[in-house]
Amino acid sequence: MSAEALLQQLEWTVLRRLDGLLQGDHKTLFRGSGLELADLREYQAHDDVRHIDWNVTARMQTPFVREHQEDREISAWFLLDLSGSMDFGSSSQTKRQVMMSFVGVMAKLLMKRGNRIGALLLSPSEPTGYKYIPARMGRRHLLHVLHLLETTPASAQPHQTQLSNWLTRANGMLKRRSCVFVVSDFMGTFDWASEMSALGRRHDTIAARLYHPAEMKLPNAGLMLLQDSETSEQILLDTADAKFRARYESLVEAREQQLATSFAQAGVDALELSTDEDLAGALMRFSELRKRRVWRA
Repeated sequence: MSAEALLQQLEWTVLRRLDGLLQGDHKTLFRGSGLELADLREYQAHDDVRHIDWNVTARMQTPFVREHQEDREISAWFLLDLSGSMDFGSSSQTKRQVMMSFVGVMAKLLMKRGNRIGALLLSPSEPTGYKYIPARMGRRHLLHVLHLLETTPASAQPHQTQLSNWLTRANGMLKRRSCVFVVSDFMGTFDWASEMSALGRRHDTIAARLYHPAEMKLPNAGLMLLQDSETSEQILLDTADAKFRARYESLVEAREQQLATSFAQAGVDALELSTDEDLAGALMRFSELRKRRVWRA
């Protein structure tokens, strides 16, 4: 499906449903940096220490932070992982296609509010490993981003995704506080946690984690030859072995816990996006999560 056709489809399906469900209130999805003091509240874990009001803290003998009214005009940046594992999926939808839909919907919602969007693509097929798209407005700009997501190939050479270097690049590039979406399946090692934490301290950061159900639980399908989409390493598995499947699920569960811990320690909100789930439903669930965080604050 072309970028134009995809965007039209999203406008008629997902975006119409979200507009009705959110009723024009997108504050639970996006928070700007703010310029005008709105309130004071007690410091909570992962608050930016730069917002601590030291005079009030001294009087109350407990840390307080300043809250600001939302700055409606912010830049939104999409950090998009286009490594080889993004092309994994079923006949109906791959992780790359879910990424395209997610970017299309979020960018449209953001641009409705007068925000510019930009992107930094992690692309092993590029000589530098990255592709930078400056932040701009407009439908034509969004179509350009979606077209790049559709046509940028995965690397033909074996490689290991370097999420840490990618986030380091983004931390150096994004000077002004922004809304940042890190869209990846977060496969591989967890050496990116400190860079994600640095990103979360400076920006309103959302980790959109893509996955396919088959990555969570192996089917009972007998002998299967699997190939790593990035290193090209192949392995023959006997998925009929119940003990092997149980061991696999145990390893997956441990990794899921480590991933959740890394996001929490970095102070970023996490959105789970499955290749077989309705996108509007996932975004509404995420909106409720953000809303509860605001109420608790």
